[in-house]
Amino acid sequence: MTVSAILKNKDGTTITLPSSATLAQACKTLAQYRIGTILIVDEDKLSGIISERDIVRIMAASGGEALNDTVASCMTKNIITCTSADTVSLVMERMTNGRFRHIPIVENDQLIGIVSIGDVVKFRIAEVEREAQEIRDYISTT
Repeated sequence: MTVSAILKNKDGTTITLPSSATLAQACKTLAQYRIGTILIVDEDKLSGIISERDIVRIMAASGGEALNDTVASCMTKNIITCTSADTVSLVMERMTNGRFRHIPIVENDQLIGIVSIGDVVKFRIAEVEREAQEIRDYISTT
């Protein structure tokens, strides 16, 4: 199965901020939407990603004054992405190897959405349950 199957079950909303936003604004946005990561978009192009973990690390190192810094100062700029045609297994492998929980989906340099490890796990569980039901149905008809 591909990432497009996961996207079909999502509402299509992707929360973004510009790189000029402050860490305080990022914190408010994370809390408001109850999410763990925000994609940073400038001029309709993905330029970075910032997570709760990133903010905790910068706060631990710099204290509360860091909330006035821009997200550009601590966002991850070297972003690993995927496409909607990539397999769920490939996305799981990238997330595991990179030790991150969110991956942006990009097609032709355009941001399509974001997939979390929770989205992937939920999809895989549903897939395994469906396969198990198909096996039970097959066994009961033979």
